[in-house]
Amino acid sequence: MIGLGTLLLMLPISTSSGESASFMEALFTSTSASCVTGLILQDTGTHWSLFGQIVIITLIQIGGLGFMTIATMFMLFLRKRIGLRRREIMAESIGAFKVRGIVTLSKKIVYGTLIFETIGALLLASRFIPRFGAAKGIYYAIFHSVSAFCNAGFDLMGQEYGEFCSLVNFYNDPVVSITICALITIGGIGFWVWDDICEKKLNIKRYTLHTKIVLVTTAILIVGGTAVIFFLERNATGADMSIGERLLTASFAAITPRTAGFNSVDVAAMSDGSKLVTMLLMFIGGSPGSTAGGIKTTTLVVVTLQTIAGVTHNQYVGVFGRRLDNDSLQKATSVFFTNLFLAMGGALIICATQSSLGLVDILFEVFSAIGTVGMSTGITRSLNTLSCYVIVFLMYLGRVGSISFALALLEKHHRSSVMPPVEKIVIG
Repeated sequence: MIGLGTLLLMLPISTSSGESASFMEALFTSTSASCVTGLILQDTGTHWSLFGQIVIITLIQIGGLGFMTIATMFMLFLRKRIGLRRREIMAESIGAFKVRGIVTLSKKIVYGTLIFETIGALLLASRFIPRFGAAKGIYYAIFHSVSAFCNAGFDLMGQEYGEFCSLVNFYNDPVVSITICALITIGGIGFWVWDDICEKKLNIKRYTLHTKIVLVTTAILIVGGTAVIFFLERNATGADMSIGERLLTASFAAITPRTAGFNSVDVAAMSDGSKLVTMLLMFIGGSPGSTAGGIKTTTLVVVTLQTIAGVTHNQYVGVFGRRLDNDSLQKATSVFFTNLFLAMGGALIICATQSSLGLVDILFEVFSAIGTVGMSTGITRSLNTLSCYVIVFLMYLGRVGSISFALALLEKHHRSSVMPPVEKIVIG
């Protein structure tokens, strides 16, 4: 999909100037769109033509829903039989716990996506049409609704308010900000959580452990992130804002790093404390089986609970009256540290090749890439070829999953059942 998108974006018809985009521009943009990230080398609204923008939003939609979901719907449309193996892959791709009912769930995903994106587009159109006219307002509304729901962060406001401006000119518009935030959150909680909520309504006690963890963690991150950024930005980007505007921009800044990439204030002008909080939120990301990236909320919870259990000498790791299995503990630890090492490795390479860039800006960029966020302090356009390839690689791993990528490359060797003797070492 990335390769096809690259070829299409290199066509002269894809740029507003009519000249072919360079291979790096096309590859970077295609990867960012397919992996629903949002990092860009060229402004989407001014550099790409209508054809190029349609290619980008199509890649975003496929990347957000997942290739397997789209393929399954096509097979259903063509009345093809869906075998057990394909159902297993489908369940794996959307984070479902069982194969049974997976085709029905796929239909719910597609229909639910269309409903949420349509509602979002209608709400955004109510604000965009008065500003930009009917045709452009509707097109902008659809594009930004899809981009927000799929947690992509691509925008078209560059041709209206200047390149790379994102949604800065709507920082005090509650309809636009709240709609974008709602779409990001709904898209980021995961398809399995949708299904659980639809099936059990508001009977919270019957929710699965996964759903409870996702909903509680998401609420804590949104409320906690909003409060911290609201306080940290009082003398920075919020210095000239009213209390209501500061609260609106703070909540937007707490939600969009997980992992949409829009911004309603200048990211480069944010305080260092807010940038640090943003990097943490970008690293965490959304929830499993969603349109979002990052290590996921469940990974954060499992690693945190595992640490607490170790400190308190508990014999098991539990939450909401349930004990977590060892496989979940091992996988969470692997995902956490693999993504952290990848981000640090990418930052080290960029630091070595472009020493003129600031460390905070580089760390912000790599965490944005591995978390498939798309936020930037503005250094993306300053990256050299090697640094661009590093960011492309991190975006790719952030979307397909670093552990999945490693398992796909490593051969499965026969493991001996004989275990070596135990010897203790000093820890801490």
